Amino acid sequence: MRTLVACFIIAAAPCAGAQSEAFPSRPIRLVVTVPPGGAADFIARLVGGKAGEALGQQVVVENRGGAGGTIAANEVAKASPDGYTLLQNSITTHGIGPHLYSKLPYDPVKDFAPVSMLATLPLIMAVNAGLPVHSVNELISYSKTNALSFASSGNGGAPHMAGELFKSVTGVEMLHVPYKGSGPAVQDLIGGRVQVMFDAAPSLIAHVKSGKLRVLAAASPQRNRLLPEVPTFAELGFPRISVALWYGVLAPAATPPAVIEKLNRAFTRALVSPEVTERLLAQGADPVPGSPEAFAAFMRDERAKWAPVVKQAGVKLD
Repeated sequence: MRTLVACFIIAAAPCAGAQSEAFPSRPIRLVVTVPPGGAADFIARLVGGKAGEALGQQVVVENRGGAGGTIAANEVAKASPDGYTLLQNSITTHGIGPHLYSKLPYDPVKDFAPVSMLATLPLIMAVNAGLPVHSVNELISYSKTNALSFASSGNGGAPHMAGELFKSVTGVEMLHVPYKGSGPAVQDLIGGRVQVMFDAAPSLIAHVKSGKLRVLAAASPQRNRLLPEVPTFAELGFPRISVALWYGVLAPAATPPAVIEKLNRAFTRALVSPEVTERLLAQGADPVPGSPEAFAAFMRDERAKWAPVVKQAGVKLD
C-alpha cells in the first residue's frame, strides 16, 4: 500500500509541475477599481497589454468602479486563486482604505497575494491664481485671517488625505469639499469656488500653463519632472508631506507561488520596456518594477503612514 501511494505521488508530481508550466492557457482578467479613463485605467491598459505579450495571453482590463474600490477588491478576493483574475490595487484600496471602512467584506492583507508594484504618480499642491499667495509659507500666513477650502476628487482618496496631512503637519484650517472625480473639482478650483487642491500633475498642468492655477509645492521626495521649477515640501521644511497615487497588482490569496513568479516576471518586463517607460514618464508617472516581497513591504508602510492621518481627520466611509 505504501509503495502504491509513493508511486502515485511520484506520478502526480510532474502533472502539478506541468500545470504550473502551462500557465497561462487562457486570457487573464485585470480588474480595475475605477471607470474607464484616467490614470489608473491608462496604466492598467498600457502595462497589462505589454505584460500579456510576455505571457503569451491577452490581459483583459475590466472596470469595476464604485465604493472606493471595494467592489473590485471584493470580487478578486473571492475569485479562484489560479492567476486568471487579478486586481489593480491602489493607495485608495490598500493604503488609506483599510482605515476608512470598519467592516470590509474581505481582509485587505490576508485575502490577497502581492504580484508587483506598477507605478507611482506624485501629487502637487495648486491654488487658484487669484489667491494672493505665492508660496506655502504665504498660504499658511494667509489662512490665519482668511477662510480656505480645498477640493478633492472624492472622500477618502489620496488627494483628500493629502489635504488632511497638510492640515495636520502645518496647522492650517481648510474645509474639505469632495467632488465626484478630478474634473469637476479642478473646474471649481479654476472658478475660485475652492482655493486649494492636491492632485497629480497631469490633471492640473494645462491650467497652470494657462495661468489659471499656481503650483506651490510638489508632494514628492524629488521635484516633479513635469514642473522642475517647483520646490518639494521637503525642501520647504515639511518632509512628512509626501503623497503619491500608486498602483500595483494583487492576486487572490493562495495563488501558487510559481504562478505569482511568472506574473511578476511578465509585469517587470513590461515596466522596463522602453515603450512603456516612455509613455508612463510622459504622463508624469514613474514605473516601479520590483518583487512581490518589496511590494508587500511598501503596502505595510503605506498602511502605517495613513492610520494616524485618517484617525485625526475623523474620516469614515461606512
